[in-house]
Amino acid sequence: MYSTLLRQRASFMLASLLCLAALTASAQQQVFDDAFPDSLTSAQTRKQLNDLSADPYLKQTFVKAGKSINYRLLLPEAGSSQLKYPLVITFHNSTRIGTDNERQLEPLARIWLRSEIRSKYPAFVIAPQFQTRSSNYYPDSARHCLISKPSDDVYLLLDLIREVKTKYPQIDTNRIYLVGYSMGASTAQNLMNMAPKTFAAMVAIAAVPDFVNIDGIRQKPIWLIHGRQDDENPYQGSEYLYQAMKGNSNLYFTTYNKLDHNLITIPLLVTAQIPAWLFARHK
Repeated sequence: MYSTLLRQRASFMLASLLCLAALTASAQQQVFDDAFPDSLTSAQTRKQLNDLSADPYLKQTFVKAGKSINYRLLLPEAGSSQLKYPLVITFHNSTRIGTDNERQLEPLARIWLRSEIRSKYPAFVIAPQFQTRSSNYYPDSARHCLISKPSDDVYLLLDLIREVKTKYPQIDTNRIYLVGYSMGASTAQNLMNMAPKTFAAMVAIAAVPDFVNIDGIRQKPIWLIHGRQDDENPYQGSEYLYQAMKGNSNLYFTTYNKLDHNLITIPLLVTAQIPAWLFARHK
């Protein structure tokens, strides 16, 4: 059993290296990956992250004009006060909606708790928790796919980001990144469309796309990740967005041929793919 897990992880690591090599190319491109984690690998990967203590994520609440949003804040480990650090905002999926200020720490948020990630990729990390859906989906009759639109709370996040930047001048304002899965990935796209000059790069995993400001985000570093077997947030939406942004040399699209909505994050959790890609991007 253990040897099977090691083989699976070795396979993921090889796929990660090939993917990162492809992502260093200078032209817009799509990468196809046949990775398929078995149930043991999936369970072990999630357990490895869920077993990490979430205590370093400080519990915070942002309030403005009678509205509030809970969030967790991870600070870089102690270092020189002269250093500048990126800010990562990571968005949860719809199963983590609530008010406990805990459930939003899904595996993508917990990547940043891994000791090897914290030491090599130190960052401020914000993990907000939405009380209702942060993005809602609507049919697009022209493209024949679903599109996403942000809730009012997403606009509140721009104020939260401004407050955190003011409180922590160590934040590098040229390296503010968006990361999300499912509903959270749709929310990341909504924010990038709303304020493209604020953000340096985005990783959107299994999103329902947002086409509202294609011209504004056309040259932004964007990594789309989707499973071809996804019938919850259909894969075709990411394909349409990829085609709509033709000519963006900073646009990358990883297609996992065999993965569905629930398995799509597994190959990304025990490697440094996401932090490494983000940290190489800046405004």
